[in-house]
Amino acid sequence: MKMNYGIIAIATALVLLLHYLVFMWVPTDSVLGTSQRIFYYHVPLAWVGFLAFGTVFIASVAFLFTKQSRWDNLGYSAAETGILFISAALLTGMIWSKPVWGVWWTWAPQQTTTLILWLIYISYLMLRAYGPPGNQGAKYAAVLGIIGFFDVPIVYMAGKWWRDIHPQAVVGPLAEDGSLESSMLITLLVGVLAFTALFGVLLPYRYKLRHQQGLVGQLRIYHD
Repeated sequence: MKMNYGIIAIATALVLLLHYLVFMWVPTDSVLGTSQRIFYYHVPLAWVGFLAFGTVFIASVAFLFTKQSRWDNLGYSAAETGILFISAALLTGMIWSKPVWGVWWTWAPQQTTTLILWLIYISYLMLRAYGPPGNQGAKYAAVLGIIGFFDVPIVYMAGKWWRDIHPQAVVGPLAEDGSLESSMLITLLVGVLAFTALFGVLLPYRYKLRHQQGLVGQLRIYHD
């Protein structure tokens, strides 16, 4: 299996740069203190999770229309990768929550809707593992992958629809101008680029493995 060493090098360089910016360059928040530095990991991790589930959505729609296994493999691989990132986003959110709010979990709207998103795609993976074999199971999973993605905009909008103690959006269409000072914004964007590049490393690798597993499965059926 050939590896794209270029994208690996880029991802590695960006992750190292992110660590430097977070711990050596960006200022410490005067209110939240050192724990605020988790923000530069938490938000990019969530973004990549959303990107992965968006890939599941597109691949699932394409599979239902074309019935081509490559789209099914892409959706399956993106779901596995997305779970990795969204799990890390939930974990970093909990680590941030403890020193700031005094509890690990508050059932804030964005926390809760993100947990629901995580559960939906865990269900997707369980369906792939234990559901009907072949195209039937793939179709069921594709439908779940499509439906599940509609929770992504709900997660983002939750902070506006149900205001609570969770910080308001500082990036995206709901963010106010000047929400972040320049050094904080630059560091956040580097984090987004770093984890997006890491996603660009992991997804093709998982896709190739999934494709090879499919070929092995076909050979077993043929020999049986």
